[in-house]
Parts: sequence; structure tokens; C-alpha cells
Amino acid sequence: MRATLRWAHSDLRTHRGEALFLVLATAGIVASLLLATALFGYATNPWQRVFTQSHGAHVWLHTDTEADPGKLARLDGVESVVGPYPSAATTVSSRGSRAAVELRGMPQKQSAGRPPVVSGHWLTPSTPDGVVLESRLARALLAQPGDTLDVPGTARELTVVGLADSAEPRYRPGEQPGLVWALPSAVPDPGGQAIGLRLTDPGDTSYIVQRAVTVLGPGAIGEVSTWQQAQAEAQGDNRLLGQVLGLFGLGALVAAGFAVHGAIGTRIRGHLRDLSVLKAIGFTPGQVVRVFLLQHLAYALLGALAAAGLAEALGSRIPGRLGDAVGVWQGLPGHTVALLVVPVGAVLFIGATTGLAAWRAGRVPPVPVPRPAATSGGRLSGVARRALGVRIPPALVLGWHKAFTRRPRSLATVARLTLPLLLIVVAMSAWTTLDRFHSEPERIGLPAALSVRADAGLGEQRVRSLLEKDPEVAAAYPGVETAALGPSQTATIALRGIGTREDAYPHTLAEGRPARGVDEAVAGQGLLDLLDVRVGSWVRMTVGDRPQILHIVGRSIEPENAGRVISTSLDTLRENDPGLRPTLYELRLDPGADPREVADRLAAAGRGHLDVHAVTNPADGLSPLRAVVAGLIAVLALIGLIELLTAIGGTVRESERDLLALKAIGLSPRQITAITVTATGLTALAAVLAALALGLPLARWLIDAQGRSSGIGAGIAQGPSPALMVLLGTAAVLCAAALAALPAARAARRRLADTLSAVA
Repeated sequence: MRATLRWAHSDLRTHRGEALFLVLATAGIVASLLLATALFGYATNPWQRVFTQSHGAHVWLHTDTEADPGKLARLDGVESVVGPYPSAATTVSSRGSRAAVELRGMPQKQSAGRPPVVSGHWLTPSTPDGVVLESRLARALLAQPGDTLDVPGTARELTVVGLADSAEPRYRPGEQPGLVWALPSAVPDPGGQAIGLRLTDPGDTSYIVQRAVTVLGPGAIGEVSTWQQAQAEAQGDNRLLGQVLGLFGLGALVAAGFAVHGAIGTRIRGHLRDLSVLKAIGFTPGQVVRVFLLQHLAYALLGALAAAGLAEALGSRIPGRLGDAVGVWQGLPGHTVALLVVPVGAVLFIGATTGLAAWRAGRVPPVPVPRPAATSGGRLSGVARRALGVRIPPALVLGWHKAFTRRPRSLATVARLTLPLLLIVVAMSAWTTLDRFHSEPERIGLPAALSVRADAGLGEQRVRSLLEKDPEVAAAYPGVETAALGPSQTATIALRGIGTREDAYPHTLAEGRPARGVDEAVAGQGLLDLLDVRVGSWVRMTVGDRPQILHIVGRSIEPENAGRVISTSLDTLRENDPGLRPTLYELRLDPGADPREVADRLAAAGRGHLDVHAVTNPADGLSPLRAVVAGLIAVLALIGLIELLTAIGGTVRESERDLLALKAIGLSPRQITAITVTATGLTALAAVLAALALGLPLARWLIDAQGRSSGIGAGIAQGPSPALMVLLGTAAVLCAAALAALPAARAARRRLADTLSAVA
């Protein structure tokens, strides 16, 4: 055992840099996997906690006041009915901010469906005009307990007594009204009622919704929301961050395993004589295997422990959502198990790849086998000989020969170096796609920068006049958005009529053509998946008690409402309802216009009658992804550096037997150095070309697959610019050449006696 430790210590002193890189790479990989685990837990558990604490309903039905909840209680699969609660749609304002809300009356002592209060207190009769705001709505209004909310168009004021988390769909400006809970007496003129259904089996949600619509009648139900929609919305960006971290973490782990395997294989080929000596003095094959295995397991274990310790001690201090996710994850029941399983799994994987290479070391015979007299690279090909005859520099010809003559070994080296470069290309594509969301929002389904809603105090012509008068408003598209029941009447979709046939709204199409004719519409991927239809299908939906039949002629990129949106012109909806008036206006601004400045001018011009807000960009919630991608690129670059050093070491060792022949034909040490540098550079160039050829299509497929699963739809992927790819390839090749220059120069200037010893 003592001799084993001494040999391992000597080997560590010889390969300090390689050991350090392996420790750092393992730490980065384990940290990525732990953060991915934290984000997955954070994405699911907060919503589940709120749902459990509020005794929430699996289905919420927004019906008219005549609907009988007793019919719903008698349905098979319904465990209990929550409500009914009177509700009214209204608008509230605070500190100059306005928001559309659902004012829901709820008794003081109600337990089912009552949200957990996070600030202030619940409703009490002592404050008859007191309300509790959904926490996300409160952030949008900058409201706190004790503040007063105005109801525009009336003299009424509401006092905020508390803030609460909700397990229902969250407030989204212009899309989903916020929830405001009040005592029933504070809802004097309800326009409908909210009825919640707790189900025996949550998996039967779609069937129960269909039965409920059948029992009450489609005209009685205005909107349906389910627990799956709320959960998916709550997970949203956090789950995407977790998927990105997990994907790249696993990819980096595989790349690190291959890098370790290649490093050990190269060292075994370079130390065959040393291993034979160890066997000759009494080392068993098992001891030789254990030397390599324990040595690299120690490196991996040190990196894994460092990553786990840093994640546990400092993870919650990371700014932004990552820190919040780690803080919540540390309080979850499975935290300790994950903190143990993830590092152990990473160490065992690296140990498995190490064991395969170490097993070859154990098979080295105790008596060195004489090496064949032929050169390591084999005979020069006819093309190479002719290239030398036309005075092409020998370093280039012999470097190409050295890099690619040993095909199995050369291909393995290129493949190991390609993997981290491929993942870097995918990461850069993700970064570029995020930049596209910010720099070119009109290409990902956000041609409008501002959305405006007007109250009843302004007429349609007056509103359009105010909007189009602004010098930086390029176009104002009138529209209306309403909830509709799909053909199966099991889910609510968003029906939009926006723009006119003369001034069509510029939808971003990924498939099909724009909707120009009568009853034509475009739909998002989420709606196509929900209804199981495709472009070219006719879809029947119900708006209140009116049927609406539309022909889907195109698929649009829809970043809002999980893509469950079908859009047509306002003219088409008016044919079914002649009295329909626009309730919103989407504004497209001139290039370079500041949306905030335009919004401030319009709000001032409207004198309190206009609610102006910026259109939400889904990339705003993904800002932590930039830091994540940058960190992953650093880890992958480190793994690539390990593989480069391994390839350089193998190339230098294998060139020792060629050194005498190269000197004998008159090549100078500088030319011999150039051969090794060229071989390494060409290997890196081959890996770069392979990474680009495989990575760019893979990145597009992965990003579009994520777009399809989120409902936005395929067509959002944006690859890095050619200049950036050329820069990446140039940096990789130059880095490989620079790293190879010093060891190659040392080898070329070795003494004759050392060279003869190496050949022997």
C-alpha cells in the first residue's frame, strides 16, 4: 500500500495541472446538476404548497349568476364544491398604475379555496371595504397592506388589508386579470360567480370539465381554469432553467468522463515501460488498476465535495431567481437526498469511465513488448509524397500525416474534443436566441411594444386619435380579447380579434399564410396541441352563448398564454357580433422609440382614461439564463482544455521515435516543433468543424422542441452569427497550437541519448 501511495504521489507531482483541471471540471459539473435539481424542486413545490394550504380547487368555473352548483356536486368524480363566490370584473388603480381584476366575494370564515396570507391579515367585518390582493397583482400595483385602491369611474375606494399567494392562474397585464378577495357585501353587483371543484382523481380533470359544461350548459360558463394550467404557468421559466442546467450538466459529465478516459489511455500508452517495471517488482494487475482508479476518484470526489459544500453554504446567496430557488430547495424534504445522490452519481460515473481505461493498464505485461520498427504514423501516402515534391512546407504535410494516419485513435481524439465544443455551440445558440427575443421581438411574435386599454369615458374614435397623434406610434391596431371554450368545452382558450382586413396585424408566422379572408385565423402551437388540430382545420368555439367557427390558415409564434391563442381580424368577430367594440389597442412603435417614454406621454394625454403598459417579453424572466450559459461555457471550455492537453501529450510522446529520422533528413528543431503544432491544430480544426456541423442543427432542434413544449411553437431558434462561429473556431485552433508549442519545442531539443532511450 505504501508503494502504491508513493507512486500515486509521484504521478500527482508530474501531472499537477491535469489534476487541478479535473477537480475544477468536476466541481462545475456537480454544481450545475445541483442547481438544476434546485430549480426543478423550486418550480413545482411552491405552487403545490400554496394549493395544499388553500385547500384549492382543481377546476374553477366562472359562470353566470343563475348556474346551480348543486348539479355539479352530484357529478361522479367531484369530491366537493367550493363556493359559489360572487365575482365582478373591474379595474383598480394605485400610484398611477391600473390593472384589470376579478373582485371575488368570500366569507370571512371560509377555509376551502382561501389563499394563504403572506402579509397583513384576512378579511374582517371591521373593514367592510377591505380587500386581499394576489401577491403578483400587488407587485404590479406597488401596493402594500394599508394602501388604498381607487376604482376608476366611481368614487369607491378599497383598502388593502393583506396580500396572499394563489394557486390559480397568476395576474398577467392585458391577459389574465388579477384576483382581489373581498367580503360578499363588497361585491354589490356581481356579474357572475366563481365555482371551484375538488376532484377525487385530479387526472380526470378534462372529463369532469366536459361533464360540468354539459350539465350547466355552454352558455352558462364564461371561463374554465384547471390546476394543470396554473401549475404549468407557475413552473414556467424556472422549469426551463432547470432543464437547461440539467441538460448541459449531464452533457458536461459525459464529456468529462470521456476526457478522463482519454487522459488515462494516453498516459498508459506513454508509460508502458514504467508499468512493466511496476509489474516486474511485484505490483499485481489489481494494484495497478487501483492506482489509477483511486487517484482519479480522489480528484472527482474532491471536486464533488467542493461543489456540494459551496452550493449548500453559498447557493442561497446567488442573486436573483437561482438564489431563491436554492433557498426554497434547502427547506424541502428531498434536499438532503439530492445533495448526496447527485455528487455520488457524478463520482461513480467518472469512476466507471476511469475503470475501463485503468483495466487496460492492469493488462500491460511485465516484460515490455518490442515496438515495431515501422514509424508510428505509417508510410507516407502518395498524395503526401507528391505534396513534399511540390515544395509544400514539410511541417504542414507531416503534421497532417501525424494527425490523421492512425484513424481509430485520431477519430477517438477528435470525438472527445468535439463533444465539449458541440455543447458550447448549443449554449451559444441558446444565448443568441435570448438576445433575439430582446433585440428583435417582432420576429418572435411581439410586434407591438405597448398595449392600451381605455375605459368607457373615451369613445373609439377619440382613443384612436389620441394614440395616432403621438409622433413615435407607427401603428395602432384596435382589438378585443375574450375567453372562449374549445370544441370539447373542456378548456378555455384566448380568442383575439385584432387589426382589420385593411390594416392587418403583423402576426409572426412560422407556418401557413396570414389571415386575410372571411373567417380566417392564425393560431399558436399551444392551441393546435390542445385541440389536436393543424393548419388548414376548421375550429368551432363558444363565446358566451354564441358559436364562432374559424378556419386556421397559419401558425403564429405566440409567446403569451402558453400559445393557446387563436387570432383573427376584428372585422371577422364583428360579423358575428355587430355591436362589438375594441377593448384594447396594440401599438407598434417607430424603431428606436423608448416604450416607457411613449407610455408616459399617452397616459398623460389620456388624463386617467388610458391604461398603458409594456407588452411582456417572455425573455425578461430568463435573465438568469445568461449567467447560467456563461458558467456552463466556462466548464465546457475547461473540459475541452483537459482533452487538448491529453492530445498534445499523446502526440509529443508518439513523436519521440520519429525524432531521429526527422533530424536525419535535415529538419531543424523549429520544423520538428511545427509538425507537432500543426498536428494538434489540425485535430482541433477537425473537432471544430464536426462540432459546428452537428451542434448547429442540434441546437435548433432542441430550442424548437422547447418552444413546441411551451406552446410558443417552433421557429424561434436563432443560431450564432457566422463571424462568432469563425471566432470560436479560430480561438480553439490557436489555443491548441499555443498549448502544443512549448512541449513540442522541448521534445524537439531533447538530447540524442534521451531520444535513444525513448526509442528503446
